[in-house]
Amino acid sequence: MIGEPARVRQMWHLLEPLHAVLYYAPAAFEEAAALGYDTEERWASYFAWRAAPLGAAGADEVVRTFHSFAPGMVHGHVPAGWAVADPDAVLAARLRAVDRTYRALFGDRVEGAGFAEAAALARRAAEGAAPGVPGGLGAANSALPWPDAPHLTLWQAATVLREHRGDGHIAALTGAGLAPVESLVSFAAVGAAAPAVFASRGWSADEWGAARRRLQERGLLAADGTATDAGRELRAKVELRTDEEAAAPWRALGEAGRERLAELLGEPWLAVIGSGLLPSENTLGIGKV
Repeated sequence: MIGEPARVRQMWHLLEPLHAVLYYAPAAFEEAAALGYDTEERWASYFAWRAAPLGAAGADEVVRTFHSFAPGMVHGHVPAGWAVADPDAVLAARLRAVDRTYRALFGDRVEGAGFAEAAALARRAAEGAAPGVPGGLGAANSALPWPDAPHLTLWQAATVLREHRGDGHIAALTGAGLAPVESLVSFAAVGAAAPAVFASRGWSADEWGAARRRLQERGLLAADGTATDAGRELRAKVELRTDEEAAAPWRALGEAGRERLAELLGEPWLAVIGSGLLPSENTLGIGKV
């Protein structure tokens, strides 16, 4: 019988692809382009989609709430993105993008009883996440009105739950004394993803190297950049605390509800994974931690 942290992590693994497909779907890039965003690469729309629940947030707020991105990269997109489209317009386009993407992936199933039941269960769990971390992305998404369509409710619930988990993860990293770039270096060191994958977060080679040296001085990294036993132990504690911080929604839903939701999510999860839209290796370490 698996323990609560493992069950909490299982639900994250099932829900994360349903949320993250927004950042890669063709319909999302089309909606972003219609707003006026540059879609030659994905970051302009990514920062807009993800930060819009915060309102017209400044760069420092986004640096804090996103945590893993280099400040220079954030400043390149925020607050300039709000001059392209205001947060309310972005939020409306975000739901249009999800609607189009889910209909393309799941077809008529979005109108079926299974999606309606999954949406109701996921919403109950998401409502159990409130109030969350004040000023965090979980709380910001929790404060948005719920859409009427079940498939959009499911996506929004998945978003609340993953951002609620993310807020707890930031707290766990901070509690472990890991600054943002150190968080990534230590995660790469335990094999969550190759260091090159984390280059997407905008840190320079000098910043990455300095973080490695700091972690080596703490005895958390070996000379070759892999984690020492102490480094692996620290990351395990971070992941355990993250699961603990993310557990409240699933306690609120109850074990029977969680198991039923996991069952209902299996088919859409497979459809998203099988679509080829998501990268095979990601900075979240899904499937590896």
